[in-house]
Amino acid sequence: MRPSKPFRRFLVIPESGHTTERIDSEPDSSYISVMTENTEHTERLSPTVEQFVLRWGDMGGQWGVNRSVAQIQALLFLSERPLTAEDIAEALGMARSNASNSLKELIAWKLVRRVPVLGDRRDHYEAEADLWQILTRIAQGRKEREIDPAVAALQLVLAEAENDPRVSKLALSRLQEMNSFVATLDDWFGQMLAIPPSTLMSLIKLGGRVVGFLSFGRVTTKQKLKAK
Repeated sequence: MRPSKPFRRFLVIPESGHTTERIDSEPDSSYISVMTENTEHTERLSPTVEQFVLRWGDMGGQWGVNRSVAQIQALLFLSERPLTAEDIAEALGMARSNASNSLKELIAWKLVRRVPVLGDRRDHYEAEADLWQILTRIAQGRKEREIDPAVAALQLVLAEAENDPRVSKLALSRLQEMNSFVATLDDWFGQMLAIPPSTLMSLIKLGGRVVGFLSFGRVTTKQKLKAK
């Protein structure tokens, strides 16, 4: 809320007909009601929330994500209600423009969305709270921005190497091996996205026991072949 400023009032003195100036320290009641309606007080973050926001911001910085972007996601993730850009900027002590730009990036990653709030025309924001959705969207976003261009560049280099007699057999072999490895991972990633989260979580919880199931499957196959 902007600080109140003295208000000048001009009064007519009946006896003399002259006007005199009076300075009031309080604004009109109409001004107070408008400011109360349009301004919300943002409570100070609790120490626990503050630590989470700071740690998440540091981790984001280590992953190559802008610190402000990561901090805003963390704040909205723990917020009990949608927040405006002004709320976020005040809570995190950052510039309003920085908060707005960071929110645009989070929306592009589909980690934050705009939500309407009854009686308030300002934009409010809330974070995606489903952990699987957060994980898959971050993975998809990084794949599209970082992995896919690298894969395309690798395939281009491999195509040129296969038609270049100056490239040694060893170099060509390693490029082919790398391309095959990356293609396998890309295919695996696509299949994992198609698996329902509950099934995928069950698979993850199996941990090292998955290896046992694979070994059992190989033994069963060998036994069938011997029986034939």
